[in-house]
Amino acid sequence: MARSTFYYHTKRMGQPDGYDAARKRIRLIYEEHHGRYGYRRITAQLRNEGVDINHKTVQKLMGQMSLKAKRKRQHYRSYKGELGKIVPNVLNRDFKAPGPDRKWATDVTQVKIKDRWIYLSPILDMFNGEIVSYTISDSPNLKMVMGMLDKAFKTRDVHGDLILHSDQGWHYQHKRYQKALEDRGVTQSMSRKGNCLDNAMMENFFGLMKNELLYLHNWNSVEQFKDALRRYIQYYNNDRIKLRLNGKSPAQYRALFSGA
Repeated sequence: MARSTFYYHTKRMGQPDGYDAARKRIRLIYEEHHGRYGYRRITAQLRNEGVDINHKTVQKLMGQMSLKAKRKRQHYRSYKGELGKIVPNVLNRDFKAPGPDRKWATDVTQVKIKDRWIYLSPILDMFNGEIVSYTISDSPNLKMVMGMLDKAFKTRDVHGDLILHSDQGWHYQHKRYQKALEDRGVTQSMSRKGNCLDNAMMENFFGLMKNELLYLHNWNSVEQFKDALRRYIQYYNNDRIKLRLNGKSPAQYRALFSGA
């Protein structure tokens, strides 16, 4: 390094760079969302607040403050062979939906808390990534999945023009589950055997939930985690912004679509 360059940077050390207010707000957003937001989502949130700032600047400032979103992943498989009827992959990885309640995805994931397994069974709307309904169970039984389905049909009045996609898990091969879809005119779709990419949107939600909730804390009890999981899903639907939704949360984006 040239002596002139060295002395130039030495002279500038300690001088304000004009980003003190941005640093404070970045840290507050990061803490408000419990470390779940990376620089792109924090940039989107700042822009929602009227702050015109480049994402590379936010990335640089977060690096200076050692702020980084955490990542980790884990999977659960409910496939137990062909115990019922396997249906074709109608969805065929076309995850884009023209509006709400046209394409749904579902799956089951497991979480271990204090040597006990609990199971989450949600339905996700591919239009905006919103969780339509869910159940939390201590056992991966049929009641868990049927309860999820009942809640969804009570929340959304759907009749036909809806695809519900899942893997080939035994729950989705069951006659009661398939009859419930048939009665509503819902088209059932299944991933190809052992291909998680066919249900990528549901897998992505599970990854987010685990990265942004499960792995961030030491849980004292199953009930503590269940309560936190319910709050997280509420937060995910209503407050957590998505870049693909133009910086809106799923609920906000659906409201904009409905009001258009």
